Amino acid sequence: MTNDSISPTSGIHETRFIGIAGIPEITEGDDLAGSIANALKAQGTALKSGDIVVVTQKVVSKAEGRTVDLATVEPSDFAREFAEGAGRDPRLVELVLLESVEIVRMDSDRGILITETPHGFICANSGIDSSNVAGEESVTLLPEDPDGSARRLMKRLKSMTGLAELAVIITDTFGRAWREGHVNFAIGVAGMEPFIDYRGQEDAQSKVMTVTRIAVADEVAAASELVMGKVDRVPVAIARGIRYVPGDGGARELVRERTYDLFR
Repeated sequence: MTNDSISPTSGIHETRFIGIAGIPEITEGDDLAGSIANALKAQGTALKSGDIVVVTQKVVSKAEGRTVDLATVEPSDFAREFAEGAGRDPRLVELVLLESVEIVRMDSDRGILITETPHGFICANSGIDSSNVAGEESVTLLPEDPDGSARRLMKRLKSMTGLAELAVIITDTFGRAWREGHVNFAIGVAGMEPFIDYRGQEDAQSKVMTVTRIAVADEVAAASELVMGKVDRVPVAIARGIRYVPGDGGARELVRERTYDLFR
């Protein structure tokens, strides 16, 4: 598939998102791909060539052992000071600091910590989350290499299904500058380019586009949440009929270079 094949057309295009239920509680070392395959079989859904398997960060982190018991964390003086003013757990604050390379914004009155992770993501609390995690004081961290996690999962699913064309997106939920609410973003990508690049193509008025690149991986990530939900125990979805460019792209390409970041 090339850029030409995803140019705008006058035809009718249909896209489907299918939630995959029945994924068991994932723990460190579990075969996530095998669990997905079993759930697909149980609900009578078969993967097709060109599908995108969308997986939440939470189950990937659990399978990779990226879970921390806060009882094992010793907070620093800075973490204690911030937590006291913000009414937060100093151990969690310390973990947020350990999982960041920079504090982008902080507000102790409101308990806000916006950080940059080693991956380059700008998000609240370094992406650390306690929701949907077993254990009163357990939290999950982001995968160390989400693109690598996506590649491994894609290769395993390909080998299990025999499909030559299959993509994987790992998602996490972030807030957005200037917009209320949260949406899912792609933090790991495999088997596809994260963009659809319209630069150099003519629009409907025969004007050549010069800057438009659609972040299709983020669009798929955001739309997938509609069939997953946050409380429905559906951590996997299939995106079918998506027009994307197969390739070796990754989610790191979606991170804006610091020299072009005008918002910090």
